[in-house]
Amino acid sequence: MNVERTIKSGQEQAVAAWINHLNQVRLDELFEAWRQQDINLEQAQDSLDEARKLIFEQIIARDRGGLKGMHGFIAEVAEVGVRNARNLVNGMPADTEWINNNGPADLIRNGIQIQQKFVQSGGKLSLNAVEEHLKKYPDFLKDGGKYQIPKDYFEKIQRYLAMTQEEAKLISSDNADGLSYKQWAWVQNFFKSGEISINDLEPSQNAYVSVQSGNIDNTLNDVQNEIEETHHDQQEAAYEQSKPSFAEGAKATAIAAVIEGGTAFVTEVVKKRKEKDFRSFSEDDWIEILGKTGIGTLRGGVRGSSIYVMSNYTATP
Repeated sequence: MNVERTIKSGQEQAVAAWINHLNQVRLDELFEAWRQQDINLEQAQDSLDEARKLIFEQIIARDRGGLKGMHGFIAEVAEVGVRNARNLVNGMPADTEWINNNGPADLIRNGIQIQQKFVQSGGKLSLNAVEEHLKKYPDFLKDGGKYQIPKDYFEKIQRYLAMTQEEAKLISSDNADGLSYKQWAWVQNFFKSGEISINDLEPSQNAYVSVQSGNIDNTLNDVQNEIEETHHDQQEAAYEQSKPSFAEGAKATAIAAVIEGGTAFVTEVVKKRKEKDFRSFSEDDWIEILGKTGIGTLRGGVRGSSIYVMSNYTATP
């Protein structure tokens, strides 16, 4: 009897230890995810801080580019800082660098050369500046380069390209989006030439107005708030993922059932072996052994599910 009690106690402790292990693994993974997310946030903030320092100390303070060209340099640095910050807070690598020379590209991202064009004059949504650059560097696109324009300009171009002429003629002259039939026609003709396609363009992280010297501080502050919200969302997602689940509970139940069912089987076989030789086991003997094994399996499943539920959904230690 003492042996049976010892075995039963061992079963109970084994099941409890296994479920405790499952719970501890989830907690360890949660704490590690939170630790890594704190690092992600810190790196994202560093990216924004570096961009802010470059913009205010090396561009605005030095009046680089003058009244007409300053926003272009601000846009380049802001693109790097903002894109990398958004990547980093999501656990992805910083992938964009500022070239800062007079070559054909302003930025490089994952080996791709990018030329930025933030040009408002002429109402051509920066496309005229893109065209001029390609004339100067005719192999830029062939070599895998990409043109980047303000995200609001890119979105506007997409809307124009999706419009039929009949729809464009219905554009009101006082619409809030600043759309016009004249601009629609110009955009349509620009892309019909075939030299530059919409696939050669991409939107910047920022809109045209966002990178003006008087607005860039607020822009970076908004991005700072955004990455902090993303950080909290990532932490919450990690917490939700760490919660006990039906699937894990089923796993704990199954393992507990196997432990106790297997132990019951071995125990009953050993007890029978004391009475007769193994080869002498009758059909009734096996039915009895399997019956008690089934009871043990059922008890183990109940024990496993009960411990899992009580240790995760109640205050039971």
